[in-house]
Amino acid sequence: MVEITRAVPGDAGEILTLQRAAYVIEAQLYGDPFIAPLVESLDQVRTVIETALVLKATDGGRVVGAVRGRLSGTTCLVGRLVVAPDRQGQGIGTALLAAIHEAVPEAAAFDLFTGHLSEGNLRLYRRLGYRETQRERVQDHLMLVHLRREPQPAR
Repeated sequence: MVEITRAVPGDAGEILTLQRAAYVIEAQLYGDPFIAPLVESLDQVRTVIETALVLKATDGGRVVGAVRGRLSGTTCLVGRLVVAPDRQGQGIGTALLAAIHEAVPEAAAFDLFTGHLSEGNLRLYRRLGYRETQRERVQDHLMLVHLRREPQPAR
């Protein structure tokens, strides 16, 4: 059973390893082995855990997913949603995003981005209420798709 809790600095190594495993697929998709999640250092991951909200999904003591959130004004910037390659498609990413939404109730919106070729990510985000706000070409081979989720009105 997967449990979602806040990461602590001692989780940095395992989260970095998971992040690299998950983002290798993205790097191959875009033909770019130097994407930010693959070149981030252990110290950088530890600093993020100490200064922002980082949630981890664990199963039997193993970290199988993680996500970051940081409040900027009234918007929560969501990043580095990662799920272990052998656990993808099992609802862990959905659960992590739902947990970050619940963990930052004061956010008026949640913003994130992904690459234009990352169809699985785009499907997940759209299914969870994210809507595309803009596309930004950052390199010849990469266009970032920015998405936003605003809280759903109470019924």
